[in-house]
Amino acid sequence: MSSRPPVIWWIRRDLRLGDNPALTAAVNSGAPVLPVYILDEQEEALGAAPKFRLGLGLEHFGQDLAKAGSRLILRRGNARAVLQALIKDTGAGAVFWSRLYDPQAITRDTDIKQQLKAQGIKAESHGGRLLFEPWTARTKADGMFKVFTPFWKAVRGRDVASLLPAPAKLSAPDSWPASEDLASWHMDAAMRRGADVVKRYCRAGEAAAQARLDEFLEHAVDAYKARRDFPGEDATSGLSENLAWGEISPHRMWHQGRAAMERGSQGVEHFLKEIAWREFAYHLMYNSPQILTGSWREEWQAFPWSQDITPQVQAWQRGQTGYGFVDAAMRELYVTGTMHNRARMIVASFLTKHLMTHWKIGMDWFSDTLVDWDPASNAMGWQWVAGSGPDAAPFFRVFNPSGQLEKFDPEGTYTRRWIAEGQGSPPPTALDFFDAAPFSWDLAPDMPRADPVVSLQAGRERALAAYHAARETR
Repeated sequence: MSSRPPVIWWIRRDLRLGDNPALTAAVNSGAPVLPVYILDEQEEALGAAPKFRLGLGLEHFGQDLAKAGSRLILRRGNARAVLQALIKDTGAGAVFWSRLYDPQAITRDTDIKQQLKAQGIKAESHGGRLLFEPWTARTKADGMFKVFTPFWKAVRGRDVASLLPAPAKLSAPDSWPASEDLASWHMDAAMRRGADVVKRYCRAGEAAAQARLDEFLEHAVDAYKARRDFPGEDATSGLSENLAWGEISPHRMWHQGRAAMERGSQGVEHFLKEIAWREFAYHLMYNSPQILTGSWREEWQAFPWSQDITPQVQAWQRGQTGYGFVDAAMRELYVTGTMHNRARMIVASFLTKHLMTHWKIGMDWFSDTLVDWDPASNAMGWQWVAGSGPDAAPFFRVFNPSGQLEKFDPEGTYTRRWIAEGQGSPPPTALDFFDAAPFSWDLAPDMPRADPVVSLQAGRERALAAYHAARETR
């Protein structure tokens, strides 16, 4: 206990004790630390699966704080008003937090920092979500990077901050302010009956994230470059859900990866490049935030994508397109809240090209169904596939889902895992889809396989015709 005014540690998407610069700064201040999570308007607006997964993360993090002799204070409402009330109630003299980089968060945090400082309250924002602050990577012409390869060359040799230890114990304030009850927030409400299914596939918390990284570097990283595109294999780290909520830092992944590389592990450099790919997404979002709301390339603003939720789009959402790779991927998403990276490219290409539907329809669906949702990565990924973004795949690169299935799932492991129809004894993973899907979809495992919603050849030709016509009008 201490008579010193406490420091409010405003927790956001950094649900970890280890390697957390904002927490370290709070501890090093010598004052009692008051961990606070605020469910404000921006967090209330999260999609069903991200909000549900955030709830799981908060539950685990509260337990971790308790082990460190502390507790998690939960408040709901406008962040500025909540912080002001806490300062008044506790006499706190400082507020520390980890930076977020989307435009809404920047606007909110800048306003709060200015107000606190005007009141004589110390306000500090810290890094930790990214290896490098997005404004520090510049081209030789002092501009932003628009292509990944030169970005990677510019950052791969930079020093990455050393890992910070987790405090064994947090100094507690003399008295604790009231906290709301996490269960009363009903973070899983929008998931409806799918919550119990998806929860079984999540591995929430800092300890789970560390175990995942250790397992990957010990057993799978050597084959990562060669096998990462095969969705039926356990060839990736699975850390995206933990990274999204800050249960592990990119610094830890980077340093442990480099250590494995020095021990002779193969495939690590490609893993490090994937960490840098996420950095590139944040670099783009910070320097050109329009990537979140519209086609990044101005010439694509008028491209004739449909913005209607047609029966074909609904079939895509429900894993009923009649194409194995697409349907298996969309069901994996609905059951686990995640999707294999190769599969994400296939389903995005199918929607934006074969179905000629705007990438924002897909981005919004992912924003609602991904437990590893990340604003920068989601936007960049969709625009990369659609052809409208920076460093994008050309629009005329139309993935053939059948050909891709033959190449990356030749034994049918992935499709059998997620598609029950046609199997005498479907695995639990495939049956879970029917337990998670809304009753209104009227789906059952004994129904016949869906007919193709579009001819692959006709869909490709339509997409290319629209592309060439749009080019002629520019």
